[in-house]
Amino acid sequence: MKIPKRIMPLVETGLVDEVISRLMSGKEADVFVVRSGSEIRCAKVYKEAIKRSFKQAVLYQEGRKVRNSRRARAMEKGSKFGRKQQEETWQTAEVDALFRLADAGVRVPQPYDCLDGVLLMELITDAEGEVAPRLGDVTMSAEKAIADHALVMQYIVRMLHVGLIHGDLSEFNVLVDEQGPVIIDLPQAFDAAGNNNAESMLTRDVNNMRRYYGQFAPELLDTRYAKEIWGLYEDGTLLADSKLTGLFEEDLQDVDLEEVIDVIEAAHVEEQERQERLRQSEHAEQPE
Repeated sequence: MKIPKRIMPLVETGLVDEVISRLMSGKEADVFVVRSGSEIRCAKVYKEAIKRSFKQAVLYQEGRKVRNSRRARAMEKGSKFGRKQQEETWQTAEVDALFRLADAGVRVPQPYDCLDGVLLMELITDAEGEVAPRLGDVTMSAEKAIADHALVMQYIVRMLHVGLIHGDLSEFNVLVDEQGPVIIDLPQAFDAAGNNNAESMLTRDVNNMRRYYGQFAPELLDTRYAKEIWGLYEDGTLLADSKLTGLFEEDLQDVDLEEVIDVIEAAHVEEQERQERLRQSEHAEQPE
């Protein structure tokens, strides 16, 4: 196919030899299947902020540190230079997260390079060499659902152990290959310690996974992994391989009703966004 303009710099530098097909077009980026030498990879072309539909980005950017003081001031003022720096920060956040999580034992695509807003990374495939399906397109037995859910919970623990929260984890952001779940789409990943929304966003990630896998193993719907994981984190006892039970006894003496309402409202908004993503995925472009 014709090489998209945004991918041309990767071709000119020898990182990409051929663009094979468009894999998908999403709210944050367009993804293409490309050939680099003898390897088939994918190129994620980030959309400009004005063209992105990612909602509530400010919630994810809270606490992100920018070492260069000039860049930080420009980003705060919202100048043209500052907006450019904000874009670069959004894009490099995914690359940084991919490297950190791979080192932490979380299955994510291997990143190779990021140039001019295009991330070149591993293409996750199934046993036949075809592009791996999203979790939302997969059905499974109860036993498989319980096993894969436990693995995803362990990935969430390992993320938090190195300080990261995905922030948008759902069946749309997990691929499934022959080895199991692979976490994708991490530009909004953020450091838990510097974000006041960390607990509620971790809870949303965990509960999204509980809801999806719970379709196949209803007993998962009664678990409380979010409270358990956050409790270990707050106590400073969370380990990379902490053994989880899914049980949590909560002290209800000091319930913050305002926080409870906020969590309920956030869950309602998340469900609306999930339904919208589902509608969009049904009309997504097929590979050329």
